Amino acid sequence: MGSSSSMLTQYDIEEVQEHCNHTFSQQEIVSLYERFCQLDRNCGGFISAEEFLSVPEFAVNPLSQRLLRIVDGLNFKEFVAFLSAFSPRASLHQKIEFIFKVYDSDGNGKVTFNDMLDVLHDLTGQFISHQQREQVLTQVLEEADYTKDSLLVLSDFVKIIGNSGLKMEVEVPVD
Repeated sequence: MGSSSSMLTQYDIEEVQEHCNHTFSQQEIVSLYERFCQLDRNCGGFISAEEFLSVPEFAVNPLSQRLLRIVDGLNFKEFVAFLSAFSPRASLHQKIEFIFKVYDSDGNGKVTFNDMLDVLHDLTGQFISHQQREQVLTQVLEEADYTKDSLLVLSDFVKIIGNSGLKMEVEVPVD
């Protein structure tokens, strides 16, 4: 298992697998542990926002500031749980639940029209005007039988995104 994974026991691997609904194989969990140890530069057992931002792909992600709210201070088990939404073995519901957390910026279990506009702004920047974002979002909501005044909960996201053919996956390199 290599030096950085020597502290990860078979029991630990199985516990992490159970916690993450078996979205990663044992070998993938070992690889993720090695990556976790690389990111955890101060060896505190947690990854800080600063350590996450040291990953170039994360730092340039237009949603990185929203994601930091979710990932700052994760221990290894939480780190794998966070990444499990991107596993090809994750259910559609797990993926939608992750997306919902990104939109639910205050963590109150509800997403407003303005929350969705903020995410669209983060994703599109200056390429689309505020008015265009509002029009697109209003149309999407109307097509799903919602309005600008709707407070969306997770089940609403499942209804809206559930038939979209959502593909959200990353491959975990294993040795």
